Amino acid sequence: MMTIPTKLLLDNQRLIEAPYEVRSLEELSILEPDGIYTVARTHDGTKSVLLDAHADRLEESAALESIPLQLDRDILRAALRETLAAGGFENARFRITIPRETPDQILIAAEPLREVPAEIVHNGADVATNCIIRPNPSAKSNAWVSLRAEARKSLPDHVYEGLICTANGALLECFSSNFYAIKDGKLWTANQDVLFGIARKIVLEVVQGLLPIHFQPVMIEDLASLQETFLSSSGRGVVPIVRIDDCVIGESPGPFTLEIVHRYNTWVKENLEPI
Repeated sequence: MMTIPTKLLLDNQRLIEAPYEVRSLEELSILEPDGIYTVARTHDGTKSVLLDAHADRLEESAALESIPLQLDRDILRAALRETLAAGGFENARFRITIPRETPDQILIAAEPLREVPAEIVHNGADVATNCIIRPNPSAKSNAWVSLRAEARKSLPDHVYEGLICTANGALLECFSSNFYAIKDGKLWTANQDVLFGIARKIVLEVVQGLLPIHFQPVMIEDLASLQETFLSSSGRGVVPIVRIDDCVIGESPGPFTLEIVHRYNTWVKENLEPI
């Protein structure tokens, strides 16, 4: 397996090779310095969606983590284009990291995009609850990456994602995605103590006129009464969930989830922009 392109953007000016030889973004996340980051994907090779929203969140996360940050978005886009070109991937998943101690040395890396397995797209995913506390959840910091990696070791092999469950039983978000449940004809999703994902912005827009939104987490004792559940992330889009722990939510993805998948994918196609 070949190494992936990793670059450093210095002082919003020069792009140089980063001192890492890694084969995946996951491997890079173990080695990169403490800081904040964002992850997204390309479409049609050189396009993406809501890249400015990712930059906004980097700046918001930097403020929450007391990291001084001045982004030149045009230069960042140019550096990202060069990094992606170096990989030459049909489509890529890319990561932008702002180190805490050296925020003027922006780390950019890209790997080949791995699509959600067809079996999960068609049949839905299993997730498992985990009582882990996410520090400063409104900030996308890589301190969380190591914590969730350790927690992931305790999950069964067949589980697609971990689902954060608080001490009082509230189901907040998945380890690397936002979580939603359809209950009593409403779309439930946590609005506090979670990271507001970029894909979440799209989901909350496309469900307008389909389901009313209830900005509260469902509780673990509500599992048996949930109609449908799904997750969303920038790299994967909307992914149906059919089992949480030992509770079957549905034998297959439900009609509301399938409609949201369709609306999400349509929105993405209609809002692609050159990087």
